[in-house]
Parts: sequence; structure tokens; C-alpha cells
Amino acid sequence: MPSLKEYKAKLASLKNTRKMTKTMKMVSASKLYRTMDAQRKATAMAEQVKKMIQRLAAAIDPSADPLFQVRDPARRILVLLITSDKGLCGGFNNNLIKFVSRWLEDDARAEQDIVLSCCGRRGHLFFRSRREIYRHYEGVTQKPGYHHAEEIGAELRQNFLAGQFDEVYLAYNHFINPISQKPVIEKLLPVAPEEDADAPVETAAAVDYLLEPSREELLRRLLPMTVDFKLYYALLENAAGENGARMTAMDNATTNASKLIDLYTLLRNRARQAAITKELIEIISGAEALKS
Repeated sequence: MPSLKEYKAKLASLKNTRKMTKTMKMVSASKLYRTMDAQRKATAMAEQVKKMIQRLAAAIDPSADPLFQVRDPARRILVLLITSDKGLCGGFNNNLIKFVSRWLEDDARAEQDIVLSCCGRRGHLFFRSRREIYRHYEGVTQKPGYHHAEEIGAELRQNFLAGQFDEVYLAYNHFINPISQKPVIEKLLPVAPEEDADAPVETAAAVDYLLEPSREELLRRLLPMTVDFKLYYALLENAAGENGARMTAMDNATTNASKLIDLYTLLRNRARQAAITKELIEIISGAEALKS
């Protein structure tokens, strides 16, 4: 049986751990609420841009813009993987990494040359020895800003237009709620007009607008914006999911630490009681020995 000193050291360590995990839970909750607020604002803007692009694309030939052009067959593909920089967030990163690994190993992509770009250290650390890493974007997932999405989006569009990649995909955790995130992979480039709006094409095409500049010029300006918004939204989804997963993990860790503290407190009390009982037995035995 451990000594009282060992129990006290264990309890002190557990109390420090509980204090730390409780603090991390509160910090993650605060970051989560801020990220969700930014996510709602970005969603409202993105929906308006999507509707406008759908109306414009319905009235012109989509092949007029190179960002719409589909290359068949697609030989060289880039996957932008968005994970977190830090751990202590449960299976948040592992679930996405496993999902992407299965997607990469699918037989349908056996003849394709697939490379990865990474946002976040966790994904980069896992795949750097397993796959070709085209680019690692550092410091963009902790506090994502729209300027990060603009920089990444500009580089991805440049690579796509230059013919370095035939398709560009986005892999990230879709935020459902603080305890649930769903790994998803969606195509970023080429842009698919039917995926950029909720309304049917016929309904959008039926409305005629007088535009300045022309539809083609306006679409040319808006398409890069919608690519950047998709990236920004994915970064926000990742940040919200990371903070939600960490908040949940730290809450579970705090609960487990409290249970262990109760258990070790009970064991310490039993050990102390056993030591007191042993001392009493020795005193009584000594007294009885002196009487005899």
C-alpha cells in the first residue's frame, strides 16, 4: 500500500491537473463563441455572393471563365488539408486524417497524382513522411482571418490556371456542434456553378438585370471572391470544431480528475486510518506487555 506521503503527492498533482483542464475548457469555450459569431457573419455574406454568381452563370456560358473549366481526365490533384496546430482536442485531427487517408487510397484515384498542402501542424506532421507535401501554411488555423484565405486562395487559383493542378480539393472538419464534427472533402476548383446556389438555374435565369460592368467582367471579379470565402469558411469551421472538441475533451478530463481525486482521497483516508489503528495496537500491546 502506498504511503501517506505518496497519496498526498498524487492528490496535489491531480488537483493541479484539474485546475489546468478547467481553465483550458473555459478558454476554449470563449474562443468557440467568438469563432461561431464570425462564422455566422461569413455565412450571410457567402450566401449573397453565391446567389449572385448563380444568376450570372445562368445567363452566360460558364466555359467563358477559366475557373469554371473542367479538365477531363484530371491527372494531377491538390488536396488542401486543414487541421489544428495543437493537440488536446480528442479525436478531432485523427478522425479527419483517417478520413483523408481512406479517400487518398481509394481505387478510383489509383492513377491520379495527388499531392497535399497543409494548414495546421497536425496534418503536416502525419503526412510529411507519407505523401508529397506541396506547401505548408503556418499560423493560419489558430486565429483564421480573411486575409489568410485571400493569400491561400490566390496561390491556389494561380496554380490551377497555370495548369499545375487539374483539380483542387478542400479537406476539413465540418462543425455540427461542440461535441460533433464531421470530416468532409469538397471540390474547390474548378468552380461548379450548380454548387454555388440554392435556387434552380431556371428561376435565376428568368430574372434579367442591367449590369455595369458586363456579366462576364462581374463574374470574373466575383469568382475569386467565392473561392476565398469557401476557404475562409472552412478555416472558421475548423477553428470552431477545434475549440468545441478541446472544450469537450477538457470537460471530460476535468470530470475524470475529480473522480480520481475522490478515489485517492478515500484511499488516503483509509491508509491514514490504518496507520492510526496500527499505532494504537502497538501502544496497547506495549502497555499490556508492561503489565505482565
